[in-house]
Amino acid sequence: MADATTHLGDAPLLVVEDLATHFAIDAGLVRAVDGVSFKLYPGQTLGIVGESGSGKTVLARTIMRLNLGGNVRTSGHVRFLEKDLLDVPISDMTRIWGREIAMVFQDPMTSLNPVVKIGRQVTEHVRKHFGISKAEARNLAIELLQSVRIPEAEARFESFPHELSGGMRQRVSIAIALACNPKLLFADEPTTALDVTVQHQILNLLGMQQQERDMAMVLVTHDLGVVAGRTDEIIVMYAGKIVEQANTSEIFHRTSHPYTEALLRSIPKIDQPSHTRLAAIAGRPPDLADSLQGCSFSPRCPYAQERCFEEDPQLEALATDHLSACWYPVGTPENQAAWEKNLSAGRPSTLAIANGQIVDDVSVQLPSGTS
Repeated sequence: MADATTHLGDAPLLVVEDLATHFAIDAGLVRAVDGVSFKLYPGQTLGIVGESGSGKTVLARTIMRLNLGGNVRTSGHVRFLEKDLLDVPISDMTRIWGREIAMVFQDPMTSLNPVVKIGRQVTEHVRKHFGISKAEARNLAIELLQSVRIPEAEARFESFPHELSGGMRQRVSIAIALACNPKLLFADEPTTALDVTVQHQILNLLGMQQQERDMAMVLVTHDLGVVAGRTDEIIVMYAGKIVEQANTSEIFHRTSHPYTEALLRSIPKIDQPSHTRLAAIAGRPPDLADSLQGCSFSPRCPYAQERCFEEDPQLEALATDHLSACWYPVGTPENQAAWEKNLSAGRPSTLAIANGQIVDDVSVQLPSGTS
């Protein structure tokens, strides 16, 4: 992880401005990413967090220009090294993929070609971008496999993906992504379907490789516990938008948005007694093909008031480098008053645990105009 002050005075490596990705389907227009902006500096680690369907993976794939198709509508700017990637022809993007920007995909069993040996998949980008010989590429591939802690790398070079464990396949995916020494690495849910011990190893491996190569990294995950202590800054996404953004310490110690608070409550804690009931965010994320009014999290929020259902809060600065989109930010007198008003009115919270209280009734409907 880069030092939090390393980017001061540096030019940003990546600048995303008002980026939107919409998918035209029979049911309407799905606003998967809807006006996202942020900056990423050389050597910095950014965490993008949210539930499934929040837009985090679509955001990463849009930045890399991997969302292709006639029904895709993309707007905004993605400036990488002062070049707007949204204006770059796809034929030219093939010279950027792997060499400048790379991605570790969520499921190595589907991202790796099942009928091609590991060695060939690792050497493919190297030979394409650098034009080195087959023998040189083989030696480099074995070094890469060794660098990601794959034992007996020469033997594994001749293996097929199905002959490796899930953790080994993910290590191979990392080796492929790092083969051309990119400046920016996206890691999309890199620990999905791995046991806890292997998850820890993979995350440590990514951090070590990032430091050794001095590259920037974007860690995409649904689990705030994954990014704790491993990122410089965190973006929390919900319904295609950023709802909170701050440095990692600020997110954990001065949480502002109720959705971020709910995500934090859902993390199992070591000091909890055995069989402690886990907190869950009741309800479901909104259908992004629907026309949303007000705050998209309001139907699931224990602090929601009439204004929340009618007006969509914009991302605003609460303090230096801490942005939040909420009418009643956590920890404020307004938030406490909203909570007490909902309690006194007998409105059930949709959080499984809110303000330390267990709430069994997880359905809530706040009609417009009620007080």
